[in-house]
Amino acid sequence: MSGKPTMRVQLYRSMHGRRKAHQACVRGLGLRRLHHTVEVEDTAATRGMLNKVTYMVREVTGS
Repeated sequence: MSGKPTMRVQLYRSMHGRRKAHQACVRGLGLRRLHHTVEVEDTAATRGMLNKVTYMVREVTGS
């Protein structure tokens, strides 16, 4: 993913008991377990997934 803008996201609330569509968004971002952090491309599609599940994920800043 070199040369493209990226962002780091972390799952900080459980997916247990959430809507299937929201669970699919979290999986689509590549998050697997609590406090798992991944780096994803900053595109309209990933922004849309993040907006759908803002109550479960947060954008991580720093190194």
